[in-house]
Amino acid sequence: MRIKKGVAVVATAAFALGLSACGNEKSGAEGGKSANKVVVAASPVPHAEILKFVATDLAPKHGYQLEVKEFNDYVQPNEALKSKDVDANYFQTVPYLKEESAKRGYDFEGGKGIHLEPLGIYSKKVKDLKQLKAGDSVGIIQDVVNQARALKLLEANGIIKLPAGKENVSVADIKASKEFNPKGLQFQEVDGPQLARSLEDVTIAVINGNYAQGGGLVPKAALALESPQNNPAVNILVWRKGEETEVIKKLDADLHSQEVKDFITKKYPNKDVIAAF
Repeated sequence: MRIKKGVAVVATAAFALGLSACGNEKSGAEGGKSANKVVVAASPVPHAEILKFVATDLAPKHGYQLEVKEFNDYVQPNEALKSKDVDANYFQTVPYLKEESAKRGYDFEGGKGIHLEPLGIYSKKVKDLKQLKAGDSVGIIQDVVNQARALKLLEANGIIKLPAGKENVSVADIKASKEFNPKGLQFQEVDGPQLARSLEDVTIAVINGNYAQGGGLVPKAALALESPQNNPAVNILVWRKGEETEVIKKLDADLHSQEVKDFITKKYPNKDVIAAF
């Protein structure tokens, strides 16, 4: 996930091979759609880029058609899936799906992880995390889900420890504890878009891939990057529960193919997007 919340403008990109796109076409039987066509809501980057590769290079070989509808916010893709305007969506992480389903009553299910947009630890003051000293400062995102991810990355690199058994651990849970924060690091919680700018004022910052790019940072140059292995923050293909059609199965299989893995590696050489399979 890499687009900003709260933007309600929808941009539609039709990618139905061999057909003219019908922007208002309902998916499923009520819209009279071909059984071998799947309509997917997606964020423009990287999700729609990956889907467009599948639409042109893989779908024709496997006997189905793929239409991509691009959305510039995090709410409408799930609403479009609920209302059956699309058959599936590809834009969200597992924790976000769980959070939104609990909040909005969605009855969706999804496949395995396709890609990760990794968090990275960046610095303009140290060249190695071993150089961190007692009392050094850490820039970290404010929102709960991504803050928990950021803290897990710090723990994975031996900088802090996290209390066991809490799903969305926060800075408040560890900052005053010698057990969990042995270096007495000073955490500065900021909005995501400001994280890259915070590098001037902190020793290190944990920054989401999209915000890192927006700030001119290169993920492959980070001091540490999040791993896609066993990571709930991977992005997945999602559909209405019980409605995994044969064409959706084909699409999900293609999204986990070697061809897509090679495309991701070539398209995103700076590791701002990493295949999760």
